[in-house]
Amino acid sequence: MSITSSSPSLRRVVDPILQTVAARNPGEPEYMQAVHEVLESIAPVLDERPDYVEAGILERLVEPERQVVFRVPWVDDENRVQVSRGFRVQFNSALGPYKGGLRFHSSVNLGIVKFLGFEQIFKNALTAQGIGGAKGGSDFDPHGRSDGEVMRFCQSFMDELYRHLGEHTDIPAGDIGVGAREIGYLFGRYRKIMNRHESGMFTGKGVAWGGAEVRTEATGYGTVFFLEQMLERSGRAIEGLNAVVSGSGNVALYAIEKIQQLGGTAITASDSSGYVVDEKGIDLDLLKQVKEVERLRVSDYAERRPGAHFVRAGSVWDVPTDIALPCATQNELDGAAAATLVRQGVTAVAEGANMPCTPEAIEAFRESSVLFAPGKAANAGGVATSALEMSQNASRQRWSFADSEDRLRAIMTSVHDMTYESSERHGARGDYVIGANTASFVKVADAMLAQGVI
Repeated sequence: MSITSSSPSLRRVVDPILQTVAARNPGEPEYMQAVHEVLESIAPVLDERPDYVEAGILERLVEPERQVVFRVPWVDDENRVQVSRGFRVQFNSALGPYKGGLRFHSSVNLGIVKFLGFEQIFKNALTAQGIGGAKGGSDFDPHGRSDGEVMRFCQSFMDELYRHLGEHTDIPAGDIGVGAREIGYLFGRYRKIMNRHESGMFTGKGVAWGGAEVRTEATGYGTVFFLEQMLERSGRAIEGLNAVVSGSGNVALYAIEKIQQLGGTAITASDSSGYVVDEKGIDLDLLKQVKEVERLRVSDYAERRPGAHFVRAGSVWDVPTDIALPCATQNELDGAAAATLVRQGVTAVAEGANMPCTPEAIEAFRESSVLFAPGKAANAGGVATSALEMSQNASRQRWSFADSEDRLRAIMTSVHDMTYESSERHGARGDYVIGANTASFVKVADAMLAQGVI
């Protein structure tokens, strides 16, 4: 059930909100897409709970609590001054302190950050870990920059951002372009400025200085754990299935790893240069060496791996598969790609990235009865493990890799069950889009109601 198929009165509630969002956020299509996706699927809840409408929950939900945009000047290795732009959108703190990653990439703008922050509200709600939604980043791209340049940028970035952070206020983490190196520089600068070692104000830290086991692996592992539960509910298993995976960053690498640990065969990886097909199964050690150590392209993997081949043109979604895991970036899988996957017999699609499937693609999967796991549910493992890192920091504890992985699996099982049960409760059994959006929306809306108009 969607608003489109429900009562005209709901249409009258939602349409003005969408119009206001469009007017206030011009030139931000990704944010508009994210808002549409949520609001168009929560009709069953609005039918049941007119008090949400009366309290202006929707109007408040789509407007961030705080948006920070700032200048980031830094000096490159040629002693030239560079100026980047920094962002932090603190979207909603009804369930807990703001929580969300930082993305450093040339594509980053306010609209991208807002779409990510809006999605983060609902993703974090599904984890049941008591965290609100935020996102941030910069149009600075660390790719090809020296360690010194990255350090100077990170220090300048934190010189402004620190005043908006804290373990009870806002806890950033990594995202695209922000890995262990960047988090180390950011945390170090925060510690210097604040004159205290506030371990819980940043997650994704090095294990040796407050970080958690499984954090690097968490989003990829969690996506596959959710997929496993989704398949199990329909009487199937990952063992023996082929998987096409996009991307070659942390999410893709560890989704591949977990797929293969569970008996499946991941046969692709990709980057901006193209994709590689390895019918025998991706050699994960080689791929990690190429991408994480040498920071090369997937074409270099194909050159070193007998039997693998590199494809420069076309789409990774042209490769026939049982399972599709888009783990690269937003809107990477469009309607045409979805039609190809459906025609070739794909069984299940789980979003490892944030909003990687376009609305047309999602509709194609839902209409064809392909099992589809939206990112706010399927890739919640990263932020869930971040919350576990916060717990360890607060209690001065360290958990083993195995213990942390078990906790991650338990959380993702709970996210799956909560999502499935909400879809069932709202008359859309097995529709994980409606299930994820309704379950998370109710959690946030109830907290907002309880706390008054703020």
